[in-house]
Amino acid sequence: MATLYKDMTTHLEFLVEESSLKESLNQLLPKILPQEISFAIHSYRGKDDLLNKLPSRLQGYKAWMPSHYKIIVLIDEDRQDCKALKQKLEDIALNSGLTTKSKANSIGPYQVINRIVIEELEAWFFGDPIAICTAYPKVPASIGGKSKYRIPDRISGGTWEALERELQQAGYHAGGLSKNEASRKISEYMEPSRNSSASFQVFYRTLQHLI
Repeated sequence: MATLYKDMTTHLEFLVEESSLKESLNQLLPKILPQEISFAIHSYRGKDDLLNKLPSRLQGYKAWMPSHYKIIVLIDEDRQDCKALKQKLEDIALNSGLTTKSKANSIGPYQVINRIVIEELEAWFFGDPIAICTAYPKVPASIGGKSKYRIPDRISGGTWEALERELQQAGYHAGGLSKNEASRKISEYMEPSRNSSASFQVFYRTLQHLI
């Protein structure tokens, strides 16, 4: 594949479950991808909407997609069985006639990469507390040192709820967390290489491997 990429410009198609993740990727991807790699982000109206529409979407790609395209499906775990969710995504892709990275051998061609955000997008934000505090300066710098946030992918009680609580205690989003706004603001200051979320680092390494 490395030889192929010398002759063609890689293009990445991201399929995500909601607009807040799209807002985040719009900030993050230019920090990770070189300018010659193009991308498009397609968001859905939640996890169920993405899962319901994914088979027909992938079948549509199968009909026309050139060899230098890659599809990256990003979906929240949401406290589901991670392995079962990943297998569901794998089955949808394979039934659509596309090969996934997991099923391809080390040098074989593939079109689809499935990645799980554990347990939801906000865990990625807790993985970079500096970005949270830079986007929202009244949030105490000690937030990253709290024991309940040290392992972002294992925050109990929901990472969305935890972020909303921390921001409201600092005087932000009094009427309820605006996920799109928070995603855009925090992601603007995120530094991919320092993020401590394990699921983010899997995603980050996936992109590094592609380039």
